[in-house]
Amino acid sequence: MPAERPILIATRGSALALAQATAVLAQCRAAFPRLRFEQKIIKTTGDKLQTASLANPDASLPKGLFTKELEVALLKHQADLAVHSLKDLPTELPAGLALGAVGRRADVRDVLIYRDAEFLNSQLSTPTSQLTEWTPGQSERRGFAPHLKLKTLPAGITVATSSTRRKAQLLAVRPDVKVVELRGNVPTRLEKLAERAEFDAILLAAAGLERLDFSFHADGSLRGDAVPDGLLAVRLEPEEMLPAVGQGAVGIEIRAGDERIMTICERLNHFNTHQCVLAERAFLRAMGGGCQSPVGAYAEVAGDKLRMRAVSFISGTARRAEGKRSIKEPAQLGEELAAQLNQSAP
Repeated sequence: MPAERPILIATRGSALALAQATAVLAQCRAAFPRLRFEQKIIKTTGDKLQTASLANPDASLPKGLFTKELEVALLKHQADLAVHSLKDLPTELPAGLALGAVGRRADVRDVLIYRDAEFLNSQLSTPTSQLTEWTPGQSERRGFAPHLKLKTLPAGITVATSSTRRKAQLLAVRPDVKVVELRGNVPTRLEKLAERAEFDAILLAAAGLERLDFSFHADGSLRGDAVPDGLLAVRLEPEEMLPAVGQGAVGIEIRAGDERIMTICERLNHFNTHQCVLAERAFLRAMGGGCQSPVGAYAEVAGDKLRMRAVSFISGTARRAEGKRSIKEPAQLGEELAAQLNQSAP
């Protein structure tokens, strides 16, 4: 492949999006040292609508909140690859675009993050005149012990999330929990949790936290440069909370038929992850849902088979399905599970 103009990698400007795009950029440069690659930061509708409700989207809220502007750049040849959190990428892509590659999947789990009771108590034992960041109402913030589970959450706890999927699965286990909405980037959400008394915990994705260099420790603490002091974190197993379709995976969108860029994508693609997310996306598409739908799905490779579990709350109650097929038949597996759930709908 001869050296030509720079190959442009489009990305959103959030810290997480930039971390993901930078990783893809490094892969591209390592695999094709003779080519020039550059990042192009594009602001999306989702970035502009910070006050919009994702948990209760109305008819005026556009699809592809975090992808549309990147897709326009691809179609206008203003970018060559667009890097997305795959869970944000609609299952129906615009004409002329294709999913060129999927990176190796990171941790698929969701994470429950909350304040540390011991840390709060140590703060309150200090005279308020010596607290460098004391704010009115600080003593009202509640903290809890390490290693909580959904089933052991204190009664009446308030959990913040903008995900209908997380909300539905949480309430299915703990109907007594109060769920409120929370938007913003990851550091902003962590700061709000640390400082505000109106909610006790938040739910985030493990993959996003790890890509931002936050780390989980055996004592239950969450640590990182942008993590406020005194926060604990528990990763929730898929048996407790099924992840979103494509969660933990990075998708690379390209122009359909662009052989030059497809050659690059062949070096970036992780086959097993690609097959898993194809099954999950086929399921979501057959369910008629989008990335804000209250459904979860998780496919895993077992030998030459794909095993997938799925849950849907679209009808208002939990409906679950599980199945297995050849690793070469991801779309058929996803469609089969969707058919099972649609047949069981009241």
